[in-house]
Amino acid sequence: MLLQSILLQIDTAANTAGAATAGQEEISLLYLLKEGGVMMIPLLLCSVALVYVFVERLSVIRKAGEVDPSFMPRVREQMTTGNIQGARSLARTTHGPVARMIDKGISRVGKPIDHIEKSMENTGKLEVYHMEKNLSVLSTIAGIAPMFGFLGTIAGMIILFFDIQHKGFSLENIAGGIYTKMVTSAVGLIIGLLAYVAYNYLNAQINKNVNKMETASVEFLDILQEPAH
Repeated sequence: MLLQSILLQIDTAANTAGAATAGQEEISLLYLLKEGGVMMIPLLLCSVALVYVFVERLSVIRKAGEVDPSFMPRVREQMTTGNIQGARSLARTTHGPVARMIDKGISRVGKPIDHIEKSMENTGKLEVYHMEKNLSVLSTIAGIAPMFGFLGTIAGMIILFFDIQHKGFSLENIAGGIYTKMVTSAVGLIIGLLAYVAYNYLNAQINKNVNKMETASVEFLDILQEPAH
């Protein structure tokens, strides 16, 4: 009788597993996003803001980093021949933070070298500020998106246990409720990770532009001091 009972249990379990496999449904991404709940709305807004800020800032930073290789040699040529107005006209007609910083330096020619250097440094800081504009949005998204995700999961679990208390225990409903409520956490983490990577990538591009500006500044100051040697 014991052997017969064990065999019956094994057969029942096998039939149940076969039925579950036969009735198994594929999980679609759209279905999971819909089941994520109301907290998917702020996560959607975060993702839209992430894409917009990244694309807009990347365009601005890349444009700011476009420096004509012949710009500084032409400035040197104008300065060494004493054509200050020609050098300034060249700087004004050239776009980019490097040209604007050099223009500020040319406008201060005749004053002490430390004064010229300080003026160019202040202009450079303003240019960096313009490049860093709205980058704080990405760092904020990197911090709050996972929190929104966890909050959505916790809210979903609270609702799930509330239903268990008032509607009874059902293993199928619990399993379905848990995996759908975990969607917000996964989405929040993904958005936060992308925002973190985007923030650091843009900062790296800004640092490259800062290096170009510093190089141009040092070269310009060398040009001013050349006649003294």
